[in-house]
Amino acid sequence: MEVIINANTLIKFAELLTALGVIGGVILWCVKFVQRNKRQHEELKAIRKEQTLICYGLLACLQGLKDQGCNGPVTEAMNRIEEHLNQAAHDEEK
Repeated sequence: MEVIINANTLIKFAELLTALGVIGGVILWCVKFVQRNKRQHEELKAIRKEQTLICYGLLACLQGLKDQGCNGPVTEAMNRIEEHLNQAAHDEEK
């Protein structure tokens, strides 16, 4: 069997190689996109947890102020934070 390599054969080989490269690039981009999305989801989950802890700490500080006799805005803020935390807990369960 005789193999003849001419300009058309090289062009077809280059077309095939380019097409495979493009397909591989798209697949690699999709994999990286999914990995980045998962990483961002985990980071957001950690941020939400940290913000919840901060809210509980703030609520404790406001409770201390209320115990010392501060009323008015302290009570209003406590009620709003408690309402927010309750709503957030119910949204998280879904």
